[in-house]
Amino acid sequence: MSKLCKFNVKTLLGIVVLAYLLILTIHTEASRAQQPMVWNWLNTLQDTVPETVPVKKSIEPDPDDTSRLDSIPKVDTLHISKDSIDAPVKYNAEDSGVLIIPTKEFILYGKAKMDYKDMNLDAATIRYDQQMQIIKAYGGVDTANNPLNKPHFNQGETKTISDSIAFNTKTGKALIQNTFLQEGEIFVNAQQLKKINADEAFARKARFTTCNLDTPHFAFRTGKMKIVNNKLGVSGPAFPEFEGVPMPIGIPFGLYPLSRGRHSGFMAPAFITSEDFGVGLEGLGYYKVINDNVDITTKANIYSYGGWLLNFNSKYIKRYRYTGNLNLTFQNTKALNRSGSSKEEFSQSKSYMINWSHSMDNRARPGTSFGASVNFGSTKFNQSLLNNPYANYNNQLSSSINYSKDWRGKYNLSLNANHNQNSNSGLVNVNLPTANFNVVTFYPFQKKESVGTPKWYEKLGLGYSGNLQNQFSFYDSTFNFRRMLDTVQWGAQHNIPITLSLPSLGPITIAPSVSYEERWYGQSNEKSWNPTTQKVDTSITKGFYTARQMGFGVGANTRIFGTYLFKKSKGVQAIRHEIRPNISLNYKPDMAKKDYYETQVDASGRTQRFSRFDGGIMGSFSEGKFGGVGFGVDNLLEMKTKDKKDTANKESKKVRLIDGFGFSSSYNLMADSFALGNFNLYARSTLFEKINITASANLDPYDSDSLGYRIDKLLFQPGKGVFGRITSANLAISTSFKSKTKDEKEGKESKSKEMPLDPFMTPDEQQRQLQFARANPAEFTDFNVPWSLSFSYSLSYTKIKKSDFSGYESQIYSSLNFNGDFTLTPKWKMGGTGYFDFNVMQLQQLSMFITREMHCWQLSINVTPIGLYRSFNITINPKSGILRDLRINRSRTFSNY
Repeated sequence: MSKLCKFNVKTLLGIVVLAYLLILTIHTEASRAQQPMVWNWLNTLQDTVPETVPVKKSIEPDPDDTSRLDSIPKVDTLHISKDSIDAPVKYNAEDSGVLIIPTKEFILYGKAKMDYKDMNLDAATIRYDQQMQIIKAYGGVDTANNPLNKPHFNQGETKTISDSIAFNTKTGKALIQNTFLQEGEIFVNAQQLKKINADEAFARKARFTTCNLDTPHFAFRTGKMKIVNNKLGVSGPAFPEFEGVPMPIGIPFGLYPLSRGRHSGFMAPAFITSEDFGVGLEGLGYYKVINDNVDITTKANIYSYGGWLLNFNSKYIKRYRYTGNLNLTFQNTKALNRSGSSKEEFSQSKSYMINWSHSMDNRARPGTSFGASVNFGSTKFNQSLLNNPYANYNNQLSSSINYSKDWRGKYNLSLNANHNQNSNSGLVNVNLPTANFNVVTFYPFQKKESVGTPKWYEKLGLGYSGNLQNQFSFYDSTFNFRRMLDTVQWGAQHNIPITLSLPSLGPITIAPSVSYEERWYGQSNEKSWNPTTQKVDTSITKGFYTARQMGFGVGANTRIFGTYLFKKSKGVQAIRHEIRPNISLNYKPDMAKKDYYETQVDASGRTQRFSRFDGGIMGSFSEGKFGGVGFGVDNLLEMKTKDKKDTANKESKKVRLIDGFGFSSSYNLMADSFALGNFNLYARSTLFEKINITASANLDPYDSDSLGYRIDKLLFQPGKGVFGRITSANLAISTSFKSKTKDEKEGKESKSKEMPLDPFMTPDEQQRQLQFARANPAEFTDFNVPWSLSFSYSLSYTKIKKSDFSGYESQIYSSLNFNGDFTLTPKWKMGGTGYFDFNVMQLQQLSMFITREMHCWQLSINVTPIGLYRSFNITINPKSGILRDLRINRSRTFSNY
């Protein structure tokens, strides 16, 4: 009986093993699907199943006898072999998989793949030895004896392509022959690579580069090298080579940072020479990571004539809470005096700049927001900056700090602190604080639960808006606290609008309104003629003063459509014109008459009327009653054309010819003179979806005398094309053109090469990044676009009263900005940007660049021949961020003072 049992068990075990191997081979060849490794299970069976299975007589135990329970032996039914692996392995192969039980080996043939923990291995052949716990991988060759399916080994951030790999799954050690290793931006080719653990490896006869070609444009060769993942690469003596040609220079050792993310370290400077500042180093600094939320960058510019610039920049961020940036710059300018106006050899000045930006995440405290954008500094700071033509011509600085609170959409409060300063005049105006409180329109007579059609009075709405302002001014060069207190003025404004929503009368909408406005002032101004000095003097009286105004009105508006259809054979199918007229009846009593007075303004005895609150922070109400009509017309013009892309000629395309154009004015029926109000004209359009045009003008229908003062005579001469006097006008035209990309796929990829926009970057940082891109356009050139061109033109005209009241004078400002580039060859590109001032008919600023695409290197030449400072810069450096400081730089700057 025992022999029979012994034979049956052995036979049964053999049949199970053979059946499993047959199923494994068939399944691998047929489906090639991933299967769990089974050699551990087979090994366990081999170690735990005895050669014979003894058969014993079955004895039924007595359920009442418990004395024998403790004597029953406890037998382990499963034993895990010591050489079994500690994690599941997934594999597949195109050809076959062979399991050798006696030697405990498993071999995969033909595009084999294996995944174990964080390790991924692809090769032509993979051999696993369970006793040694070693995985070996080899490549193959095709019919032409060319390499085929070389082993690809990925573990964590390490990626390699090798001739052969031997990896110990227990110790994590590996020996790799002729491997190509990628560690971040670094590519290493080593004849032999030995991994001692998952993070450290030693390379022998290695080539180090950031060029991703098989034959790199440049590299460093070294006999031995150590690589620590995500930390550092250390090499012995290294020698550079270009295009495979070794250079007769070398370095005794090399340290190559491999850290990802932020890490502290020194920042290499750039060498510069200037006739005005001397020889210098720019950008010498240190970057320090304080913690995960805060860092700080310190930079310094040092010049041989004694000038220097010190910059501290700190960025702080807390996700879902806030982000901000603080920038402090101190500048000691010492430049060669070439004007000859002073006996001193050098002219020296000190200046500073403070930039702070802060933004609060809306998710931090819903309904509450806090933000800041502060730009405050010396008026001469921008003028003294080198190699920054955009900052050199920026004469305006402004700041804003704001806090707002919303109460469930019913009330909202905002507190603001603002500042602006003019670098030319040195005048600084500070508004601190400015408070606004608003009550959203509510309907006091509206029922909580509306049933049926609401009554007309239920749509009566009330609202409130209040504004409080404080302002003081000073000159930064002659700051005096007492004088500053003399300039302090404050004011408040209260506005209560009353609206009523009435049902539409067909296409006409009617909206009556009532408004009450009151203003508080902290001072009163009084102008008087001084016969001694022959000019107008102004006296200021501090106190508390009030003024108020009311208005009543009812308005109506509608929309009129007209379409002109063309023949079907035409490319233009139709033109659609939309007219939106509006008319209103308004009444305003003269509640400001008590605040107006008349005084002499010149020696001829001419008089003018002024308000006691002219020039105040809140402004003054207009004098006189108004009972009349307000009217206006807005227009929209569209065209429908055939879509050229539609071959069936069924689809059409809408093109807006004019986005809007029209006018608005009023007529005062209660006025005895100057009854017709000024006409506000406007137009805006995007022609051909390329040219943006915006225009506006103020037209005075009355004539003027020789000094420019209005007279009660309509200036209306249609025969001569005269319909009044333009007192102010603005025109802005901008457009940009660029050629099609060489390849649509490359065009999509080129967007990723543009200047990155960090969503956590503060507006101040984005502005400085934009300024850097403008100052160094060669480093942000897109070679996939053969050419591009953009223009922006602005014209401003206004008539202002002269300070001595002797008449009016016209001020015109006109300028043109242009920017463009074009490709000379597939690898060479040049371009430029400039600013032309039509007032002086002179090109105020011009910058040009030439750049050369060199795959893993870049050559950029930036030249500024016209500007406050003239300069040129030549830079050759690798594109990789790791080796970006390994550059050849030549810069020179000249002053136009």
